[in-house]
Amino acid sequence: MFFNLKLKDYFFLSIFSLLPVTILIGPAISLINILLITLSFLVIFYKKLFFYILNERIIIILCILYSYLIFNTFISIDFESSFLRNFGFIRYIILFIAINFFFLNFENLKFIINFWIFVIFVVLFDVIFEAYNGYNILGFVSENKKRIVSFFKDQQVIGAFINGFVFVIIGFFFRNFDKKAKLQKVLIFSFVLVTLMCLIFTGERSNTIKLFLGLIIFFYLNNKITFNYKIFFLFSGLCIFIFIITISGEVRHRYNNDIIIKLSNIEKRNNYIYFQLYKSGFEVFKRYPILGAGNKNYRVEACKKSDDEDKKILCITHPHQIYLELLSEHGIIGTLIILIILYYLIFKNLKIILKKNNSIQIGCFSYLIVNFIPILPGGSFFADFNSNFFWINLSLLYASSPNTNVFKRLSN
Repeated sequence: MFFNLKLKDYFFLSIFSLLPVTILIGPAISLINILLITLSFLVIFYKKLFFYILNERIIIILCILYSYLIFNTFISIDFESSFLRNFGFIRYIILFIAINFFFLNFENLKFIINFWIFVIFVVLFDVIFEAYNGYNILGFVSENKKRIVSFFKDQQVIGAFINGFVFVIIGFFFRNFDKKAKLQKVLIFSFVLVTLMCLIFTGERSNTIKLFLGLIIFFYLNNKITFNYKIFFLFSGLCIFIFIITISGEVRHRYNNDIIIKLSNIEKRNNYIYFQLYKSGFEVFKRYPILGAGNKNYRVEACKKSDDEDKKILCITHPHQIYLELLSEHGIIGTLIILIILYYLIFKNLKIILKKNNSIQIGCFSYLIVNFIPILPGGSFFADFNSNFFWINLSLLYASSPNTNVFKRLSN
């Protein structure tokens, strides 16, 4: 091995802890970080451990998913567009294995989540700062005054970033909630409500709805939280939303003019960008109903030159809805393969999670589920940015308890 045990642990603690920081810096840096995790893990891999994981059902299922994606590359309408995304998916399988292996020791996870908490606190402060001043603490200004960019400079995705980590953090805070002092409970609920407030300020309606629905799922499944606290959260969340749209013209415009007025007016509804995107996604699906156009090939089909007068398909990277993205790029067969595998992985240990009332796992489960809410728009599922959050949460769904960790038999 390249380094002794203590140095190895510090190394992995550092690169796991820096995951949210590298995502904030940019896609290239976050990709380097995840590759560093996966390649370093392979370097220190024991041969007997390699044979062990090949006998683990979850790993086999992930390999089946990877095999399908490789197949999808070869039936894509444009091989080059699918190649890197599909072949590069192997890093998420290795990341899943590495997180499960490294987090057999819960103290490792505790240290990392504490650092993530610090990062999220900085981000939440920055969102409030930008909402008040019109620019973030680094001076970044959003081109759309109704949206907040925070540290992402020219991308309006800070809400997705917060959601990607905050469910893990909330689950961490709610551990042994029934045994905490009243002041601790107040501070925890304050954090949850401040997070919700920040999401509303970002102007990212879909991610705000996902956060709110995810929190409802989290509170419903967590039996250590009393009914009164659950009602208090629901009432407080609604009050915060009403208060913010009352005092903020930009937020009010996002939820009133951009949603209520357009949805109530047939002409405006037909011109609503997401209706056009969804129609475009369905149109591509109709052209490739069985196997789809290929992963990352929606943009190829949507942007190719056409003499169609109706121009049914918008030239854009993806249809901004997970089911339409899957159907258009993977067809009925591929979509069923992907959804069956992902649903199995997400729901497999739900009974154990609820029985043990592991709040971190409940938080991860809540995040994963809201990704599959119909109709709501979202980023491309297989794009690096969204895949990072999904696979970190799915990995922690298994890794954060010895009852579900894929290496639990080795630890017994």
